[in-house]
Amino acid sequence: MAVKIVFLGPLRDMAGAESQEVEAPLDWAGLLATVGDEVAAQLSEERVNIACAGRVLADKSALQAKDGDEVALLPPVSGG
Repeated sequence: MAVKIVFLGPLRDMAGAESQEVEAPLDWAGLLATVGDEVAAQLSEERVNIACAGRVLADKSALQAKDGDEVALLPPVSGG
C-alpha cells in the first residue's frame, strides 16, 4: 500500500522527480527521511505548505497520510 508524494515548483527540481511513491502510512518524520536533505530543509521552512488528501495542513508536523493519499509539497507562490 502506498502514499504518493508530489513535488511542485522548485521542490520538483530539488527532488529530481515529479512524484515518489512510498509505503503507507507516512508521518512527518517519515516524510522528512524520505525526500532527501535538500527538500527536507525546505519543508522545515514556514513558507512551504503540505497538502494531504487535498487539504492544506495547518500543522505540517501532524501529517498522517494513509494508503491511497496524495501528499503535495507546496512551495511559496510569488506574484507579479
